[in-house]
Formats: sequence, structure tokens, C-alpha cells
Amino acid sequence: MLLDGIWALLAPVIILGGIYAGIVTPTEAAGISVFYALIVSLFIYKTVKIRNIGKMLYESVRSYAPILVLIALATAFSRVLNLIGAPQALGEFLLNNFSSQFAFLFMLNIVLLILGMIIDVGPAIVIIGPLLMPIATALGIDIIHLGIVVTINLAIGFISPPFGLNLFVASSLTDTPVMQIGKKSLPFALCMIVALLLITYIPWLSMALV
Repeated sequence: MLLDGIWALLAPVIILGGIYAGIVTPTEAAGISVFYALIVSLFIYKTVKIRNIGKMLYESVRSYAPILVLIALATAFSRVLNLIGAPQALGEFLLNNFSSQFAFLFMLNIVLLILGMIIDVGPAIVIIGPLLMPIATALGIDIIHLGIVVTINLAIGFISPPFGLNLFVASSLTDTPVMQIGKKSLPFALCMIVALLLITYIPWLSMALV
């Protein structure tokens, strides 16, 4: 049985090995994994027929097209916020009204949880990161710790109703109403918020390896 599954087990080795060796980026590794899986399925396991590839491509496009539209809209919205100066206003608000680490981190968590529900992670980090770094440095907050807090906040926002982007992604893939998925995700989001608070105010939990 192990020998039969060796080709499937090689997939994560190729993906992670290529990334950690610096040969490919994560995006390129994803593309390689698709072609590898297709070749193995066609010629080794023979679980996929060539005549089925067209149907598979159609189903893939049909499933993921709504996701790409949502990501495009989230990116456009983040650019609008940047053009009107919302991130700069946010940075000035936090700097002028919260002078202690505890208060700053608490308010930062609230703001980022809301932003995570309406802005894609990539644009959010690019826009907000440079604004928060000087404020965090002035308050004596480690930059790596700040990055971990920001990342976790945005990840929680992704699954938080009513606007979490991943809720709409899951809805399009499963044909389930967004709010129904949102209700199911709430317990997980609450658990993640508890973990977020612990990581926020006990830095060594996330900084031990560093």
C-alpha cells in the first residue's frame, strides 16, 4: 500500500522542497503541483481520462471565477481607501489617542478585525504595515510581534460575518447562504480571538522561536 501511494506522497515533498530550497515561489509551487497531480493521475494511477480534462477545467473555472471577482473588488476597495487617505487618518488617530502599549494594542485589534472583514490581506498589510511600524517602535513594541498580531487579526476577519471574504468564497463553492456559514464559523472565530488576546499581551507565546 505504501508503494502504491509513493507518487502521491511525493507531491508535498516536491512542493515544500522547492519552496524551502528557494527554487520556486509558493505560487509557482502551486502551479507545479497541479501539473504533477495531473500527470500522475493520467499516466500512473489512471484515475483521470484525457476526455475528462475539459470538464474538469470548466468546473474549476466555474467554481473559482466568483472568488477572483471578490478578490478584485476587495483590492479595488483597498485602493479607494488609500486614495482618500483612510490609512493615514487611522495611523494618526491611533498615535494621537493611545499612548500606552496596552491601549494601543487593544484598539489595534478592534480596528484590524473590522478591516480584515472588508479588505484583502495583501493590500491591507501593504497599506497599514508602514503606518503602524513607527508607532509600534515608539511604544516599544517588537516589530515581529506586531506583524504576528496584524496577520492573526486579518485572518480572523476573513472568517467573521457578515463581510468576511472567506465566507463568500465558501458560499460560492458550496452553494450555501453566506450567513449560514457565518453562524457556523462564529465559534471558531471566538476561539481565535481568545488566542489573539493571549498572543497580543503575552509576546513570548509568539516570539519564543525568534
